[in-house]
Amino acid sequence: MKSYWSFEQAVADKVAVAETGSASSSAETVSAAGAMGSTRFEGDFYDCDQATLKQKTLKTPGRSSHESISQRHFSSASAAAKEAEAVVGSRGVGLEIFGLKDYIDYRRSLYGEITHKALLVDAVGTLLVPSQPMAQIYREIGEKYGVEYSEVEILTRFRRAYEQPWGRSRLRYVNDGRPFWQFIVSSSTGCSDSQYFEELYNYYTTEKAWHLCDPEAEKVFKALRKSGVKLAVVSNFDTRLRSVLRALNCDHWFDAVAVSAEVEAEKPNPTIFLKACELLGVKPEDAVHVGDDRRNDVWGARDAGCDAWLWGSDVHSFKEVAQRIGVQV
Repeated sequence: MKSYWSFEQAVADKVAVAETGSASSSAETVSAAGAMGSTRFEGDFYDCDQATLKQKTLKTPGRSSHESISQRHFSSASAAAKEAEAVVGSRGVGLEIFGLKDYIDYRRSLYGEITHKALLVDAVGTLLVPSQPMAQIYREIGEKYGVEYSEVEILTRFRRAYEQPWGRSRLRYVNDGRPFWQFIVSSSTGCSDSQYFEELYNYYTTEKAWHLCDPEAEKVFKALRKSGVKLAVVSNFDTRLRSVLRALNCDHWFDAVAVSAEVEAEKPNPTIFLKACELLGVKPEDAVHVGDDRRNDVWGARDAGCDAWLWGSDVHSFKEVAQRIGVQV
C-alpha cells in the first residue's frame, strides 16, 4: 500500500494508471476485482494542515456493474472541488471516474463547509425500530383472543399479506391506515376480533412499542439545527407517526414531517420527498435523505433530485451523517 503526502501526488498516480495502465514511480497495491477486470487501488492520504491520517479507497474505470457509484452532489465552488479540479481539470479526466467524492466530502468537513441545507430522515428502520419483534407482539397480545399461530407462522403470513397489491390507489396508508392494518392483522394471525385489532393497533402508538436506533440522535440533530441544517422525517406510515414521535419525545427535533398517509404518495414516489423539501423551504438538490431501504429511500430520493445515503451501508450513525454534511458533533 502506498502512502501519499499530497492530494496532487495521489491524483497524478490515478491519472497515470487511467491513461497508461501503469502507476507512476513507487509501488502500489493492485488487485484484480472480479471477472470484469476492474482494478482497485488503496492509499493513505495524509492531510498536513490537519495532521489527520485518512485512509481512502479509489477505483479506476472498468469496475464491475454490480459495484455502486456514489451520486454525490457537490459544489464546484467548494475548496475541495477546486483543489481536485486544479489537478485533474487540465488532463481532461473527470472526478467521477476516480471515486473522489468521498474524499471531497472529507475535505469539506475540514474546511468547515456545509454540504446540504436539509436532512431528510426515514422513520422505521432508521430513526426508530420496534422494541420487540412484530410477530412476538402479535402472538402475545393475541393469545387471549385465541391466536394459535407460532411467531414463525405469523411472520411468514405477515410478509405474504404485506407484499400483496393494495387497492386501486396503491396507497397502503390512508389517514389512520385502519383498513390496511385490519387486513394485515387478520391475515397474519387468523383472528378478526375487533378488540384484538384495537389493542394491537393502539399498542403501536405508545412509547414502549418503539425505541430510537441511535442514542446520540438528539445531540446530533441539535448540532445540525444549530448549524442551520433543517430536518424532516419522511416516512411511509399512517397518521399515527406523529403520535409515535410525541411519545418518544422527539417530535420537536424536526422542522417538518412528511408522512405518506397525508401526502398521498409513498416512497419511492418522488412526490413525498419533494413535499418534504417544500415544507422545509429548500431545493431538492440541497437536501440529503438517509434511509435503510435502497429502493424506497435511496432510489426514490435521487429520483426527486435529492442526495441519498443508505443507512447501515453508506452511514452507520447520525454522527457520521453530520460529519459528512460538514457539522462536527
